[in-house]
Amino acid sequence: MRHIDVHQHLWSAPFVEALRDRRTPPYLDGWTLHLDGEPPFEVNPADHDTAVRAGRAEADGLDLALVSLSSPLGIEYLPADEGRPLLDAYHAGALTLPHPFGSWAAASVREIDARQLAADLDNAFAGLQLPATALADAAGYERCGPLLDVLEQRGLPLFVHPGPAPGSTGAPAWWPALVPYVQQMHAAWFAFRAFGRAGHPRLRVCFAMLAGLAPLHGERLTARGGGRGEVDPGAYVDTSSYGPRAADAAVRALGIDVIVHGTDRPYAGPADLALGDAAHHALRVTNPHRLLTPPPG
Repeated sequence: MRHIDVHQHLWSAPFVEALRDRRTPPYLDGWTLHLDGEPPFEVNPADHDTAVRAGRAEADGLDLALVSLSSPLGIEYLPADEGRPLLDAYHAGALTLPHPFGSWAAASVREIDARQLAADLDNAFAGLQLPATALADAAGYERCGPLLDVLEQRGLPLFVHPGPAPGSTGAPAWWPALVPYVQQMHAAWFAFRAFGRAGHPRLRVCFAMLAGLAPLHGERLTARGGGRGEVDPGAYVDTSSYGPRAADAAVRALGIDVIVHGTDRPYAGPADLALGDAAHHALRVTNPHRLLTPPPG
């Protein structure tokens, strides 16, 4: 069985050029990234050098590293005439990435197109990534339902990632990652429990960054009448950007079987979670395989 990282970002040459062709956010000016409501961000070119990143993946002992579209860019929310060229460039470039990279597909959440998603998934993508902001309430699940239906029909998983974080201009550089991203993932975790699971009983879903630590609120959920905090065996969380204390708390809340290894490279690297060899194997091997592989029958 392969060692897997379910959460990385790597911009291919076609995707970089598509961002540079734009003059309104999201766009790249050289290697300066411009987004709505956030200060300009200086991208390190080495972070998106495929040879460099392949070397890092090898050093990390990975047999598969799944790349996803950076949802904070806001591409999924663009009108079709703007968003589709960027999505096409992302998908085309992702298919050229060298071993050990695979990719999550991406889709517009402004103009839902299940047929287009099906066509994109035909190219051996691992599943679909959607921004947490698109799945934060009942309306989001109703709107994105046709996309989730495609995943269920094909036995492919959903990866939920933080979305755009407007309103961060003037805040410290760490603000988006620590405030809106965490809030988005917290809402998405409970929205799936409240609105998503009933409509998609066979869907396997993985929430980035330990779902913003939402699973740790199980006691409060029970106290407020939300049930006894039963663990959903098809709802996974990745460990991206967190260390031993948060991982230990998540294991206590969920058990080890639904926690998977995800780093969020290049923004964070693998961490020693100090959970022991058996847990290390479960996070990197056993659990990711269950997430990515449909159960028999």
